[in-house]
Order: sequence, then structure tokens, then C-alpha cells
Amino acid sequence: MGLSQTNRAGALRIGVVGAGTMGRGIVQLFAQAGHALLCFDEKPDAAAQGLTAVFSTLESLVAKGRLTSDALQSIRSRASICSSLADLAGCDVVIEAIIEDIAIKRDLFARLEDVVAEGCLLATNTSSLIVAEIASACRRPERVAGLHFFNPVPLMKVAEVIAAVRTAPSAVATLRAIVEGAGHKAVVVADQPGFLVNHAGRGLYTEGLRIVEECVASPSDVDDVLRDGLGFRMGPFELLDLTGLDVSSKVMTSIYEQFQEEPRFRPSSLVPPRVAAGLYGRKTGEGWYRYEKGQKVEPARKSAPSLPSGLSVWIDPDAPESGALAEIVQKSGARRRLQASGSDICFIQPIGEDATSTALRLGIDPIRCVAVDPITPLDRRKTLMLTVVTAQEVRDAAHALLASDGVPVTIIGDSIGFVAQRVIATIVNIAANIAQRAIADVEDLEAAVRIGLGYPFGPLHWGDRIGAARILQILNGQLRSTGDPRYRPSPWIARRAALGVSLLTPEAPR
Repeated sequence: MGLSQTNRAGALRIGVVGAGTMGRGIVQLFAQAGHALLCFDEKPDAAAQGLTAVFSTLESLVAKGRLTSDALQSIRSRASICSSLADLAGCDVVIEAIIEDIAIKRDLFARLEDVVAEGCLLATNTSSLIVAEIASACRRPERVAGLHFFNPVPLMKVAEVIAAVRTAPSAVATLRAIVEGAGHKAVVVADQPGFLVNHAGRGLYTEGLRIVEECVASPSDVDDVLRDGLGFRMGPFELLDLTGLDVSSKVMTSIYEQFQEEPRFRPSSLVPPRVAAGLYGRKTGEGWYRYEKGQKVEPARKSAPSLPSGLSVWIDPDAPESGALAEIVQKSGARRRLQASGSDICFIQPIGEDATSTALRLGIDPIRCVAVDPITPLDRRKTLMLTVVTAQEVRDAAHALLASDGVPVTIIGDSIGFVAQRVIATIVNIAANIAQRAIADVEDLEAAVRIGLGYPFGPLHWGDRIGAARILQILNGQLRSTGDPRYRPSPWIARRAALGVSLLTPEAPR
């Protein structure tokens, strides 16, 4: 099944059906990799316009010195349009990149099978449909696979090769080789909802929304903590505004429904009213943020109050970052006390526990108690969490003290896991379940998330940095507090935490 090893190593004849944004990107990627490309679109002139757009992009690369004129001329000679599906008869691979409509895709694949040769592979760039359902329209579903690229295709250096239940292993191997020959990372994924990247990305959105639902923090607070404190390129609400809430809401609902209403993927009730109001994000000028001339209008942040003189501070000696907190206190001029009783501020750093519960457990006056997240580096952004009854003067004094070194402070309401702990634990938990279900292997999972989602680390690596036992502690704390099965830990985490081994540890061979 599939192309010969000799053909696979050399130039191929690749057909692309669909000349929209994704189709154009696929044409450019493989044309630059040295393959012959044929582009077809049912709409009159669409293929010609698409190829013109590709050449225009390549001309700009020549102008920037990133592509030679000779290379461009070579690509021009190898990329062309065709007027009918029949012209794709001599292709080694045909990649479909048309509208996300299962009936239309099935019809196309059935027609393609009447045109192409027996050894031609058929691939769909679907981002949300089950590949096996598309393949079932074909007499030979073993040669059909998913080949999901991300926009913009030439720059997003990862592609998912989706193996449907009847896809031949040789077809998967061939597509993986073609993708990697074009300079992209190819990750092999089982035919499951959201595949790998969109599946792994659910935690950032859904937990961010859940935190705002609970009035723990505002959208901008969540974004600030995750972007500045943890190194995300954008927070979940910035990302939702960029992709468009109209689009993202459908994806969230679709994945939730396709996973049989799995609680980990439950959509937020905050979303439908905003979609109904047309608050989609950047493209409508307002979403979670407002936009003027395409630029985000930054919401006002609370400035740090003046630092009172003569403050006395107690720091929980068991706090993970007690030494760093003590240094901030010393430099601020505040006086550190060894006893919580009589102190103006009591600092705690719970993991998997809220501030109120921690204060009561330690026998500290919750009115004088505030919590600082130990997960986010204190030199990037500090998260200050209040108990239910923290006094206003204590809040302001703690804010002033923590901001005295010039690092910004975000103040949030009481919550098991702050913002960062909750989001990271959810991301790690979903990734662990992907590994547990063998939807992708650990190496592909880590690479796909880093490249496809732009996270600072792969999710299981991130879990190791925090510690599997801590991730388990955060999830179990949320589960006990809320009773929501959304937070039930994956067995992958529980077993590795119990053994004291890395979350990257694969299952024993059997």
C-alpha cells in the first residue's frame, strides 16, 4: 500500500483540491520542497487566483532574500492549475482542503477514487471531522488518511497525520515522510475528536473560562498571569478574540459532544450570550477586549498602593518560596516576625488548597492572611490571592509590599489552585489522558503542543517541572472541593506520581 520507497524519497506529483487559504499554503509548502503541484477548485478561476497568490507570496520572499529567483522559477515550472478532477489522474498523493462539510467531502473522495491510480494516497485536511467517516465513502479506505495542517501552513511547522481505523500503516508512514521531507514535524494521531493539537489545547480555554465563571479573576487578570507569569504567548481570552468566539464556541461544543460530553471539555455558559451579542473579538471590534484600528485597548490595571511604614510580616515557614518572599519583605523595609499572631500580614503559599482553608488549617487569622502563588516566578508576575474575609487594609499593604520590587501584582479571589496552578494542572491532565489512550505517543504529543500551540514547554514536561505529585494535589483538591468530575486525575498522572517517575515515562512494552 502506498508509494514505493524510491518514489517517496524523490519528487512527487501532488494534487491539492481547494484553493482557499489552507490549500494555497499546502501548495506553497510542497512546491518549495521540490514536488510537482496541481491545484484544482470547483469554483471558476479560484485555482488560478490561488496560484497567483502563492507566487506573490514567493516573490516577496525573493525580495527579502529568503528565496532565490532561480528557485522561484523552478517552482513556477512545477506548480500549475487544472480544470477538472480528471487532471489529477497521475498524482501520487491528493490532499483535500475544502469546506468542513462531511457530505461534500465524502462525495469528493468517492469521485477522486474513480480518477486516481490504485497507488495514489488520498488525504483530508479536516480539522474537526472523523476521518473514518470520510474514508467510508471510498472502496479502498485503507489509502485514506488525515493530513491536518495549521494556518499559515508554511510557517506552522507541524502537521498531524491521522490514522483512521482502516488506514494502512504504509499510508501513514508515506505521509509522515512527505511532511518531514518538507521540513515540518509530522505527528501521528489516532482518529479522535480534535485529533492532537486542538484536543490538547482544550485546557487553556476551558479552565480559563471556568475561573472567570467563578469570579476568581477577570479575563485580563487570567491573561496577565498566564502570559507574564508562565510564558504563554497569549492568554486564553486574547486567543479567543484572535480566533473569533463564533468559531471557537463551535469547536468547544463539537469536541465536548464528540467526546460523549466528557466533563473535561465542558463548554462555558459565558460564551453563548457573547456570541449572540456579536462580540466575536478582533474582527468585530469587541470581544473579551475592545479593539481600535485592530489594536487591543488595554484595560485599566489597579496600581499598587503606597507602602505603609512599620509593617510586620509573618511568612509560613513551609511556603515553597519562603526564602524569596523573605528577601522581598527585607528589601521593602517591612519587619519579619516569627509568629503569625500580632503580624499585620500573614503570607501563605498553598498548592491545591484555597487561602481560606489553609489559614484555618494553620490556625492563622484569615482576616490578616493572603496567599502568593508559588508556581509563577516571583520576578515575572506575582499572584496575590485573598481569603473570603481578608481585610482591605491587609490586601492593600500586601499589594504594596509585593510590588515594591517593581514586579506587577495580580489580585484574585479565593480559589483552590490560584490561576496558574489550575490551568497548568488541567492542561497536564488532558495531555496525560491523551497519552493514556494512546491517541499519540509522548514524543509526538510534546512536540505538537510546543510547535502547534506555542506553549513554552510540552505539557508532560511542564508537569514534571512542577512535579507530578503537585499536579495530582491540585486536581484532587479541586475534585474534593467541587465534586466536579472535570478534575478527576488521569491514571497516567496518579501512577507516575506514586512511582516517583517522570510523566514522560511511556507504558511498559507488552
